[in-house]
Amino acid sequence: MSLLRYVSHANVDIDARVPVPEWHLSELGRRRTQQMFEQPWIASVARIVSSAETKALDTASMLAEHLGLAVEVRPTTGEIDRSSTGYVTHDRHEQLANELFAFPDRSADGWERAVDAQARIVDALSDLVDGVVNTVVVGHGGVGTLWYCRLTDQPIDRRHDQPGQGHYFTVDTTTRTVLHPWRAIDDFGRPPTH
Repeated sequence: MSLLRYVSHANVDIDARVPVPEWHLSELGRRRTQQMFEQPWIASVARIVSSAETKALDTASMLAEHLGLAVEVRPTTGEIDRSSTGYVTHDRHEQLANELFAFPDRSADGWERAVDAQARIVDALSDLVDGVVNTVVVGHGGVGTLWYCRLTDQPIDRRHDQPGQGHYFTVDTTTRTVLHPWRAIDDFGRPPTH
């Protein structure tokens, strides 16, 4: 049995002057990523695939350095394209994200439609679902949730969204079965220490 873990990047430094795809992990995000290395499954990872966005690459690079592996960058695994609005306040972001998931065939203020983002991420990762080595895909919560919905044969719905940044789910690539919903990368069955 081989396993694929889809990992969303942890907390980021929000800077309205910088394009969202260029944001870096915050100090908290880096600390949480390092805590992820204590997960028992980390040692079995043999392949790392990442979105080209900076926050995902920060995460993937830290993991690659820890394991002595290379990072395979796949630009088509990037987050839902929100360039039509650029940075928006948290409240506005939540409003648009709710709209995007509630009406997946429509664009929320020019954002990439959920159905299009889902088709893109499914296509971008299709070869990995038949993988033979334990793989980590480092990406983003929005497209990760859309992929999760497809893998679990459920309609697009935000109730399947990650509870916050820095979460993962696991796919058994032998059976193409999702083994569990989103879990915090730094959750070891005890309260987080951050």
